[in-house]
Amino acid sequence: MASFSLTQIRGNSINNPVAEFARTRCPQLGLPVRSSRVGFRVFASESSSKGPEPDLSVNINGLHMPNPFVIGSGPPGTNYTVMKRAFDEGWGAVIAKTVSLDAEKVKNVTPRYAKLRADANGSKQGQIIGWQNIELISDRPLETMLKEFKQLKEEYPDRILIASIMEEYNKAGWEELIDRVEQTGVDAFEINFSCPHGMPERKMGAAVGQDCALLEEVCGWINAKATIPVWAKMTPNVTDITQPARVALNSGCEGIAAINTIMSVMGINLTTLRPEPCVEGYSTPGGYSSKAVHPIALAKVMSIAKMMRSEFGDKDLSLSGIGGVESGGDAAEFILLGANSVQVCTGVMMHGYSVVKKLCSELKDFMRQHNFSSIEDFRGASLEYFTTHTDLVHRQQEAIQQRKAVKRGLQSDKDWTGDGFVKETESMVSN
Repeated sequence: MASFSLTQIRGNSINNPVAEFARTRCPQLGLPVRSSRVGFRVFASESSSKGPEPDLSVNINGLHMPNPFVIGSGPPGTNYTVMKRAFDEGWGAVIAKTVSLDAEKVKNVTPRYAKLRADANGSKQGQIIGWQNIELISDRPLETMLKEFKQLKEEYPDRILIASIMEEYNKAGWEELIDRVEQTGVDAFEINFSCPHGMPERKMGAAVGQDCALLEEVCGWINAKATIPVWAKMTPNVTDITQPARVALNSGCEGIAAINTIMSVMGINLTTLRPEPCVEGYSTPGGYSSKAVHPIALAKVMSIAKMMRSEFGDKDLSLSGIGGVESGGDAAEFILLGANSVQVCTGVMMHGYSVVKKLCSELKDFMRQHNFSSIEDFRGASLEYFTTHTDLVHRQQEAIQQRKAVKRGLQSDKDWTGDGFVKETESMVSN
């Protein structure tokens, strides 16, 4: 049986990505000159279990990665030892834990994590579906982190190391941080506009990402100074995530990363009546991640991708999907919605760095199933199937007329019964 793949037609690749990016970045506007993406073509080919091995490599903003799996900023990228381990295990890229100029102001507490399991409150037996953290950015001296960035790039010159940075609302501070970090040889920046907890009074993290006027100003400072690609990491704790994403792209960022963690209260211990994670009997709202956030992350990424395709379709921008990735199938969903790369943070904390081998293997299995030979063959292929509820009604009415059949499930609200409620509900579930 023939299968169909969507292949995006791109311009010529850049031979020396970092050097070329620095040469082509416009000094007047702080904006890069990007190659264009012409569009999609549809190819049909006969499915076969044989044939060439699927190619997981990706080129994103001129950066070549062996696969689309990226260590997300957080504990898995907190020092030289763990980042080296990530490269040795085969991760496509590593994003270090967020750094700022003055680590002395960063004071973490312990415990700072809490888990949600698919069982009763307080159960230790159920599967972990949610994870909350109240952890701040790196508390290590900036100079120490910079030395380790430099060492990693010397030992792994062909691997992609991305620095996550965050600073107070101060232009000179941002410029100093960018300059010092760039000197280590890192390949790109991810700007943390999205940490949901800690230091909002200093206009850091989500305090910027939730304020489009502030975001535009800070992005302007960053992109006027940076000479390597810049990704803006978005907070989901907004009404419409496309608004800050649009501002970041219009202000010169080359990519969007979404989502960061969701503001949450993990739960209350019903024995002690204290919240979790419990620090000296008290807690504070923190960031929620892991499997339970995956559907929310998919919706946010879908919205951003549709906006990017509609408003920035001819520009070489990128999108990095984040949220509850524990399998190759989870990653494939993000890519089908337009993501160029997929980040994993909590998944590494739960399953270890070697999980990347499982992710790559499962993603290849998915590609073989659909006869896709590269990531670009299916990136964004599912976007066209999202529409409005009004359009869904119209499409179903047309389909009913064409089939001369009735709708699946109940005709209207008057048909619900008390006795058959569960079966009636199931009759309208699609999966």
